[in-house]
Amino acid sequence: MVKVVIGSLVTADTPRTAGENPEHVRMLAGAPGEFPPIVVHRATMRVVDGLHRVRAAELRKQEFITARMFEGDEAEAFVLAVQANLTGGLPLSVADRKAAAARIIASHPQWSDRLTASVTGLSAKTVAEVRRRHPAETTRRPDSRIGRDGRVRPTDAMEKRRLASELILRNPELSLRQIAKAVGISPETARSVRARLLREEGPVEREPDEGRWTGEAPSLPSSLPLPSPLPPSLPLPASGDARAGSGPGQESADRATVVQRLRTDPSLRYSENGRTLLRLMEAHAMSSEKWATLANSVPAHRRRAIANAAMEYARGWRVVAEQLARKAPHSA
Repeated sequence: MVKVVIGSLVTADTPRTAGENPEHVRMLAGAPGEFPPIVVHRATMRVVDGLHRVRAAELRKQEFITARMFEGDEAEAFVLAVQANLTGGLPLSVADRKAAAARIIASHPQWSDRLTASVTGLSAKTVAEVRRRHPAETTRRPDSRIGRDGRVRPTDAMEKRRLASELILRNPELSLRQIAKAVGISPETARSVRARLLREEGPVEREPDEGRWTGEAPSLPSSLPLPSPLPPSLPLPASGDARAGSGPGQESADRATVVQRLRTDPSLRYSENGRTLLRLMEAHAMSSEKWATLANSVPAHRRRAIANAAMEYARGWRVVAEQLARKAPHSA
């Protein structure tokens, strides 16, 4: 933190469309003690957060004020200004936040509706409406968007889901296959869009957990530090997805194929517990030779501890498998 000369600060370009609130300035000026540090964009000396504190310091006839310096560019400084003013002394109004969303859409067209919503304090649905009215949506439409979870997803998938929703609303008698063919999506995606419309939800936005989703489902991590596979003695239930292999290579391929098919099931991939299960299964979808290689690489002084842990994990998997086998329908 540094002391800056108040006269050197730039107070223009604020997210507050109506400007400062004189009553709030007077209240701050009359409060005891020193103000919390303001935030200043170093390159332009523009006040990013703390404009009312600056005005109150001027009323107090102060020459200096404590500040933290922000090093990013001007677009990043504006985003920070919006975030800093969502809560606290005098939060931004809804009109201010909508105006800020329009500006952020123009400066960050690659951001998803949900990511923009997270920094403006609006709902993703409201941001989507602002985007539709904003010229940046047609003049600077990106091929992909960055979601709140940091993942990049194609905008084409989102647009197709929107088109499918419009088609369903206009022609509710169409079959899933007809919708899918007309828009260029899978019947399962058409089913998902129709289900969301029946629940009066948007066709694109979905928030099953903190890794919030916009467009296609998020990809699953390729590796996790997970437990040992089930012991070969466990009798697994027969499955139409799994084929008997003729060797380690085929065994690994079969496991991978089963997991890949399961990943296309929306009831699994669109729920937090389902994705956790898929990640566990994906980590185990490798050949016995690979497992043997991993086991052989364990240092001698850690083999007993890892062996005990693996047995505990295997017992947990056995309980899960037996429970699933008991509850599985005969046609599964």
